[in-house]
Amino acid sequence: MHLAGHPVPPRSSDGYVRPGLIALASRLDDMPAVIVTDLGEVIWTNPMRHALFSGLSDRPGREKNLIWKWFQDPHSRMMPEEDWDRISEAHVSDLRATYARRSGDRQVREFVADLIEVSADFARLWERHDVAVRHSDRKTIIHEQVGRLEFRCEVLLTPDDDISLLVFFPLDGTETASRLELLGVVGTQRLTAGETPG
Repeated sequence: MHLAGHPVPPRSSDGYVRPGLIALASRLDDMPAVIVTDLGEVIWTNPMRHALFSGLSDRPGREKNLIWKWFQDPHSRMMPEEDWDRISEAHVSDLRATYARRSGDRQVREFVADLIEVSADFARLWERHDVAVRHSDRKTIIHEQVGRLEFRCEVLLTPDDDISLLVFFPLDGTETASRLELLGVVGTQRLTAGETPG
């Protein structure tokens, strides 16, 4: 529609997740799973995902946004530094696709403007105008309790592409599956002061 010179009707996510998607995600209790909006805000996560990435706030807003946290607070990144450029490029090209799909609506424009303000890296990548939508990726996480974890991350999009389910599958041929099982025990426990695991 852009190429034909016609206005694109605005499309935006209101954060609503169909119960069936949550029911599906809830069954993935042995691997990390998260539901996010097209702007990267986390709106649902399972206990395994919370144990894997404990740095995200539980409060709504920017502190619960994967893209915002990535660019605004690089020190919080749990991925090896050699992967940073690739992940940064993927975040920006995904956001470019959202920007085009939602016809640059106010929420998207403000989010992009704020990212440009806080991150020179984001601003530089945004000017490249790369557009892409990820459907899968390989991710390496360095976890302080269980060490190096390697995943194949599958991105399942809803029909309107405004909500995504991200599922982290342990990469075959690595120790990730056994380490994830250990994380499922130690990372999801809630110990009170003075208690030890029994």
